[in-house]
Amino acid sequence: MSSETKKEQKLIFFALLVLAIYLSPLFILQENAHIRVHDNLDSNLAWYKVLAKSGEMFGPVNGMIPQIINGVPRNTFGTEFSLIVWLYALFPTMIAYGISQAITRIVAFFGMYLLLKKHFLPGDNWSFYQVSAALAFALTPFWPSGMLSTLGMPLALWAFLNIRKSQGTAKDYVTLTLLPLYSSIVLGFFFFLSAMGIFWLVDVIRGKGWNIRFLFSIVYMIFIFMIVEYRLVYSFLFVSEANSRDEYFHAHLPLWRAIRLTFKNYVLGHTHVMTVHTLFILPATFIALYFIYKKKIWKQEKLYVFLFTLNFALSLWYAFWFYKGWVPITKRFHFMDTFNFARYHFLRPLVIYASFALALKIISLQGKSWAKTAKWFVVLQLLVLGLFNDEIIYHQKPTVKEFYAEDLFKEVKEYIGLPQKNYRVASIGIHPAVSQYNGFYTLDTYNNFYPLTYKHQFRKIIEKELAKNKTVRTYFDKWGGRCYLFTAQLGKRYMIKKDSKRHLKDLQLNTAVFNQLGGQYIFSALPIDNAEENQLSLEKVFKSKNSAWKIYLYKTIETSEVMTR
Repeated sequence: MSSETKKEQKLIFFALLVLAIYLSPLFILQENAHIRVHDNLDSNLAWYKVLAKSGEMFGPVNGMIPQIINGVPRNTFGTEFSLIVWLYALFPTMIAYGISQAITRIVAFFGMYLLLKKHFLPGDNWSFYQVSAALAFALTPFWPSGMLSTLGMPLALWAFLNIRKSQGTAKDYVTLTLLPLYSSIVLGFFFFLSAMGIFWLVDVIRGKGWNIRFLFSIVYMIFIFMIVEYRLVYSFLFVSEANSRDEYFHAHLPLWRAIRLTFKNYVLGHTHVMTVHTLFILPATFIALYFIYKKKIWKQEKLYVFLFTLNFALSLWYAFWFYKGWVPITKRFHFMDTFNFARYHFLRPLVIYASFALALKIISLQGKSWAKTAKWFVVLQLLVLGLFNDEIIYHQKPTVKEFYAEDLFKEVKEYIGLPQKNYRVASIGIHPAVSQYNGFYTLDTYNNFYPLTYKHQFRKIIEKELAKNKTVRTYFDKWGGRCYLFTAQLGKRYMIKKDSKRHLKDLQLNTAVFNQLGGQYIFSALPIDNAEENQLSLEKVFKSKNSAWKIYLYKTIETSEVMTR
């Protein structure tokens, strides 16, 4: 075994050790850990539990899950062929979460490492940058329920490039077969695979031949995704009923705001694909570009120049997808509103970290002092990524245990004293996912899509509150994924903790419509000063040291009268 090989193995071992340390709070603290709330605790983790308990894991494509909005389509919760669904069905929430994080980050590390070593940065003398850039990529604070939708792209690209060069083997096809089982086509791979299709087409135009093997591999992975995501395919092709996404209107930004958003995304990134590239990666990429310009080595570093340009182009595309100039086209082609084509920017983590590795190489070739600078860039990037550990950046948010507050909601359930399927609830100032996680049947929800008729029915409950607040009115009417009991006073604040001293004043809910939909109880995070005007009576206040919330349990007066009779 050569010294370079030993060095490489030590670097890989060190990288895996860093990953283990990074993941350790999830396994040590478990429910006492702090993790992302947005599009995580407030949605996906509750969805997995609802699906697991619904008995509809293998439900028909036209099946319903009655626990949410009197019957949310089974297809809303995705495919049973996704491994993440089974993790949450088989393990407690935080064990499943920790395993998922470990799978994603380990695959991300080896995927980027293999891509750099074989195709982007070949050579034994670059092992430090191959491993360190791959480790940095694996430490990015990715969106948890996206799984390998973005962090699996380097591994997929590695397999595709092997096949493109006629070096493909069975392991490449195994890779393309397994990745769809732990990723989502709409959350990343649609955009990646269409980019691969463009890549193949450019090869053809440039006279490199039809490369049937490469084309077949792309079609093969699409085919696997179609099987895995058969529920999504069925909903798209055969379900004619309008859903909430039919009222999603994305094109609203004036030109100057689209330009501003371009640079904001380019410099800071996006919450669903956080790359944490601003402080060290961005300067490194510009320094590398300067050396390319100074030494006129454009041809030698054409891959780097392409990735640098593509990175900005993806931010430009993302921002201008929201430019109001699209309106005439979206009116003619409605699918352009219902499908978020802005997500081509989900390619940016792959592009940014591959660019980073190449930039480090370019900088290190400029002399000893610059070689030291390159190493400092990667060390500092790893340190700043370490500071983005969930336990650090979310330390002021509720822990998982405090967020889902199972003890508190058990008290509420026992106080009501009826089977949960016999009544419906909704929340004010608390994500409905909390109630759903605790088994309550909710009229409010946060879902990717649900029947549009229900959105319009639910709107009648909060119609007067929406009329008083343009922000929540626009938010609900032009998207509506969060079908919440919005109030003009709270706006888009739906995490009101138990230490709040505020009161809800001048609340105007249509409780008659709430009753018609089956609503009987409201879990409010704040006392409602004019409860009687809203036909509500305060039953009891619940609080617990293990909960982030205080629950003011209100019952509709109509319900109280019926139950008395």
